[in-house]
Amino acid sequence: QVQLVESGGGLVQAGGSLRLSCAASGRTFSTFAMGWFRQAPGKEREFVAAITFNGRTTNYADSVRGRFTISGDNAKDTVYLQMNSLKPEDTAVYYCAARRTAVPSSNRYNYNYWGQGTQVTVSS
Repeated sequence: QVQLVESGGGLVQAGGSLRLSCAASGRTFSTFAMGWFRQAPGKEREFVAAITFNGRTTNYADSVRGRFTISGDNAKDTVYLQMNSLKPEDTAVYYCAARRTAVPSSNRYNYNYWGQGTQVTVSS
């Protein structure tokens, strides 16, 4: 049973930083791609960033490129999302997702497993 557990969300002022973590268990994730998505109230779930578990390939949404960094730690089966220069429009529930193929994707329907989400709130 694959489990993804996010942590690290919280309340931060605009311009601040947070680091989200996604701990994966239940499989060997070296051949997986991992993604971060977010969903704000009343909006569709949208792509944020994705990475192959070996870290060789990354992909970012235009809205976060240059501010957010996705990375992975194979030894810990954990993926991180470092978020800097946060804006109020980054406020959302952030979800970690895993895909059974090692190709990062911005399409949420390509992911097989999801975490429960962690709330990020950026105040102005």
